[in-house]
Amino acid sequence: MPDYRIIVDLSDRHLYLIDNHMIVKSYPVGIGRMVTQTPTGEYTIINKAPNPGGPFGVLWMGLSKPHYGIHGTNDPSSIGKLVSHGCIRMFNRDVLELSSLVPIGTRVTIRP
Repeated sequence: MPDYRIIVDLSDRHLYLIDNHMIVKSYPVGIGRMVTQTPTGEYTIINKAPNPGGPFGVLWMGLSKPHYGIHGTNDPSSIGKLVSHGCIRMFNRDVLELSSLVPIGTRVTIRP
């Protein structure tokens, strides 16, 4: 049984899925703008919501920091850029894959 955790590296704009200290997946992400930066710290995934609508793409995974999450996007050209209000944006296919692998309660580290 895998013991997944997630690391979001803001400096290289990638989300890494880690199992037993090994990177098993890497995904490009869009992150917060300069004035609405993605918060660094230790969080957990507290919920999942399919088809949340609007700019959130096909899936929302809420973090233990209120109003922040990992989600899809209706604007794939935004991936890899400083574009969000602090959330972590992923390609829709990537967030679906990630969500299928990680359960609620998965640890998420966001580092500068």
